[in-house]
Amino acid sequence: MIETRELTKHFKDVRAVDGINLTVARGELVAILGPNGAGKSTTLRMLTTLIPPTSGSAEVAGFDVVRHQREVRLRIGYIGQGNGAGHSQRGRDELISQGRAYGMGVRAARTRADELIESLGLAEVANRTVSTLSGGQRRRLDIAMGLIHAPELLFLDEPSTGLDPQNRANLQEHILRLRAEHGTTIVLTTHYLDEADSMAERVIVIDHGRIIADDTPRQLKAKHVGDRVILGFAGPDGAAEAARASGGEQRGAQVRITSDDGPRLAARLAALGPDSIEVVRPTLDDVFLTLTGRSLREDASAPESELVEA
Repeated sequence: MIETRELTKHFKDVRAVDGINLTVARGELVAILGPNGAGKSTTLRMLTTLIPPTSGSAEVAGFDVVRHQREVRLRIGYIGQGNGAGHSQRGRDELISQGRAYGMGVRAARTRADELIESLGLAEVANRTVSTLSGGQRRRLDIAMGLIHAPELLFLDEPSTGLDPQNRANLQEHILRLRAEHGTTIVLTTHYLDEADSMAERVIVIDHGRIIADDTPRQLKAKHVGDRVILGFAGPDGAAEAARASGGEQRGAQVRITSDDGPRLAARLAALGPDSIEVVRPTLDDVFLTLTGRSLREDASAPESELVEA
């Protein structure tokens, strides 16, 4: 569904995307992680034909993103970070117009709009003009516009930003249902680590415009971080003896050991007689911290939205 070869984008003297080679198979749900400025949104904007690459190539749904922009756009949905609806239009009308623009009949567009309005909690505000909606309501309307034509490939750039937990959960459920019922390929960027961990079968980590890791969430955590088994003792003497026996690291009255299977190791180490045993599972933020020395939630000094094309 997506194939890129040395995809590169420069903004003046900034190399925002630096030779990305990426393949996404039909039906995959892929999350792209990285701090602001890492190249996530720039990559999505190239794949959705919004900006041209400086060099390299990309095919989406079998079509070149530079030479066949119309064919690409007909087959994708894109939910960006900004507000996409006209401020003087009513929300319901915007959804129907979006559906019609993708070739849907009037009745089908209205039916689909009603489904999305209900699913995303917009029933009470759908007939109001967009300019009167709150930020969260506008975000939900943007999401509905991207989903209106049930695209075969859906790009979501920070889709949950500005949503409360209930609407985040509703959105995630709708995305998963769209994939299950229609086989939709989904590529999303997010700073919500639980979102990527629970939804994506594959996580791609980008830093400084390059892919630095690409695997399942479970394999990334096992490979780059591992489980931490923490043994607690009454005092440092007991911890020192356990550290020698286990090969772990003593920290005061504790011993810490890293393992790719924390529960199994904890069961074995119970024979050392600790007062407490704790297994700490790694997060995707731990993965990124290990790979880059930074947190996924850390903001870069120059967000991508401020970059200007040379």
